[in-house]
Amino acid sequence: MPITKFDAANRRGGLHTFELGDISDGFSVRDIGGLGPVKATLVSSSFANMDGEQYQSARREARNLTFKLGLEPDWITTTVDELRDRLYEFFIPKSEVTLTFYKDTGLVVKIVGYVETCEPDIFSDEPAMDISVMCFDPDFWVPSTSSFSGSSTSSSTDTNVQYDGNTDTGIVFTLNVNRTLTDFTIYHLPPDGELRQLDFSGSLVSGDVLTISTVKGNKGATLVHTGTSSSALYAISPQSNWIEWQKGVNKFRVYAPGAGVPYTVEYVPKYGGL
Repeated sequence: MPITKFDAANRRGGLHTFELGDISDGFSVRDIGGLGPVKATLVSSSFANMDGEQYQSARREARNLTFKLGLEPDWITTTVDELRDRLYEFFIPKSEVTLTFYKDTGLVVKIVGYVETCEPDIFSDEPAMDISVMCFDPDFWVPSTSSFSGSSTSSSTDTNVQYDGNTDTGIVFTLNVNRTLTDFTIYHLPPDGELRQLDFSGSLVSGDVLTISTVKGNKGATLVHTGTSSSALYAISPQSNWIEWQKGVNKFRVYAPGAGVPYTVEYVPKYGGL
């Protein structure tokens, strides 16, 4: 089976692991729904004297995870009521829960959601709980950050970055300035073949630390100069592209005349479905 187990963690620090195919802890995982890619909403426009419609944009909806958990008491140390109360610690409606899924390939991913419903079959001969969790960010994400380091170049040599996630992800680019620098350009050639670039033009001196985030919901640029942090968004050209890795090999280059300036790039792999 592709999923071997999952963890549920509440905001109070509680954690419980649900092993698929193992009922020794009193729970059996009978079904998990909503693990695949979520539905996309497509926006299009129609025009007079033109057949069909013209595509405009698309967005993905929230993820609805559903669980059917069987209650398997041993009637010596646990009862159905005790198992049900244990689940309420993590799946009481309105509460936040962090779910971690483990695949048989070794992949481990997390997602945060809010409990919508938690329905018990109190009078059933085979007691179970039907649980619905809404995840408003539909992506699963790897809990560890991937990173690499390099230096700016005045040549056309690219760095190849293999990205294994199946949905696009932003990066956090940190430039550790070691000389006077007035401008540089980040080039990104993703697998779709459409060249993207981000242009920065501003006064940087040795000791400055410039951080540019292209992560959705947290985009921006910050400059630390002589210990003081301030926004550097003004120095990024409005025509720039906010770089996001795509699945496959991404070619990456930081172009700047003169000696190389060291940088690091961090990113979190994301998955739109398991």
